[in-house]
Amino acid sequence: MTDLTRLASWLRCPVCGLDLEPVDRLTLGCAAGHRHDVNKRGYVSLLGGGSKFAGDTAEMLDARDTVLEGGAYAPIARAVAAAVPSAERVLDAGAGTGYYLRAVLAASPGAVGLAMDLSPAAVARTVRSSPDVDGLVADTWRPLPVRSHSADAVLDVFAPRNLPEFHRVLRPGGTLAVVVPRADHLASLRAAGTMLDIPSDKAEDVIVAAEPLYAPLTREHVSYELALDDALRAALAGMGPSARHAAAAPAATDTTTVSVDVLTFTGRTT
Repeated sequence: MTDLTRLASWLRCPVCGLDLEPVDRLTLGCAAGHRHDVNKRGYVSLLGGGSKFAGDTAEMLDARDTVLEGGAYAPIARAVAAAVPSAERVLDAGAGTGYYLRAVLAASPGAVGLAMDLSPAAVARTVRSSPDVDGLVADTWRPLPVRSHSADAVLDVFAPRNLPEFHRVLRPGGTLAVVVPRADHLASLRAAGTMLDIPSDKAEDVIVAAEPLYAPLTREHVSYELALDDALRAALAGMGPSARHAAAAPAATDTTTVSVDVLTFTGRTT
């Protein structure tokens, strides 16, 4: 059974911005009278009029599970967990299957998380995966239906970034952790045309964009060689934006390089 009080403690009304509170066992509401139904699977959708963007499909999430639950990105998960130690309330923006959020919560016993994603299928999967996670379907590019100063840490792992809104929902002294790929990330697969290209200097772009609102804390380069088989090659291409484009012939490489930057920031006082 969903803990509506815990879920509501994260949320504000997307219509008027007032805090949401439980109204009955499957409804959240605000003092202005707006009501929002909670899905029986344990999450709430606060998308309102929808979004012009598309969330991940079940097939993309299955591919992501193949990659993540098989341990291919375990070093990244460890780096993310180490970047936000002792966080009690963690918002994962673009949570996907919840893999990185669960890694962070496992490193901080007693912590709870909010998995936010545009895909209802992703949020449902994440909520099922842990009793410590609440779920929210929302569009990162819009004003977030999340209470101000309600998170000790915000995670953004290979996901869109709404830096002003992340700053608002972080408590003073909280941590924003961002993971972005380097230009050589999965380079052998990209060279074969299996996946989309990555812009160079992506981490630098994030640092520059964050500067007005955040002070930089750390930057860690995580890099290692990953052995590939046919299933993993297909899953790597199918788990992200490349899955929405026509695929080239599978790359015939047996290894590829995983190469990302893990950036952390703390919010500046405004």
